[in-house]
Amino acid sequence: MLGMALRPLTIGCIYLLTALTLCAANGPQTETTAHPDTIQSTPMQASDTSTPVTPQRAPTLSEMRAMSAEQLDAEGDRLRQVKDYLSALDCYRAAVRKHPEASYYNKIAITELLLRRPLDAENAARKAVRKDKALAEAWNNLGVTYYLLLKYDEAIRDYKRAISLSPNSASFHNNLAAALMDAKQFDQGMAEYRMALELDPEFFERTVPNGVSARMSTPQDRAQFFFVMARLFAANGDLDRALHFLRSAMEDGYPRIDDVYRDKEFALVTKDQRFVALMKDRPVAIR
Repeated sequence: MLGMALRPLTIGCIYLLTALTLCAANGPQTETTAHPDTIQSTPMQASDTSTPVTPQRAPTLSEMRAMSAEQLDAEGDRLRQVKDYLSALDCYRAAVRKHPEASYYNKIAITELLLRRPLDAENAARKAVRKDKALAEAWNNLGVTYYLLLKYDEAIRDYKRAISLSPNSASFHNNLAAALMDAKQFDQGMAEYRMALELDPEFFERTVPNGVSARMSTPQDRAQFFFVMARLFAANGDLDRALHFLRSAMEDGYPRIDDVYRDKEFALVTKDQRFVALMKDRPVAIR
């Protein structure tokens, strides 16, 4: 829960916090929604109300031998949608043996991430970017592997590479923001969250930054994170979330909370009666 004192997490726990969600493998995409071949590095809200898919059997080995690379790729996508990740991986690997395309290596990387195997995912993503240095999705997914391995500098580098190739992807900016926040580069992280919001105003409905704050080892770091998130939403006119994060910052003992009176981005917040009440009865810091 936001604002609670959270202990440092092991890498195994990080997998629980990092819900690796994937858009459908087919269908129209807009510039601001997540590409079907990308992974989000930050946790996602579970709100799937779609009709359950009835799984179909995976192809046999002899059937895969008779299929083209394109057919194997499509079958891998189908199996990945129904969460039969091991069978999907078999199909993508068979496709690579027939035709070693960058996109197939990228899908192997995605599936390895979904199987919680970041080292194997890193190997596949590296092959993808070697095959096609202009494949933005592969650079993003390589960044996710580093993010899961807590190699934030490498993750930041590869997210930036992805953004340079596809600057209008809200999910790429969101991923970069999460890595910057984990690296305690709060102002830069806030700028990337702001860009993600500009590109896709609904992205925050699908992503939750708790996973970032949970990995911060001290209340001071979490308090700073919450304060910059409050500033982000205040500047965006989202007073409810701004006040929520301000309260969380105060609960973690943010020492410069009175900066809200001097920061122009909080101008609307300070006029809200809920803010007045919050500042009058300031919550005790939870340590």
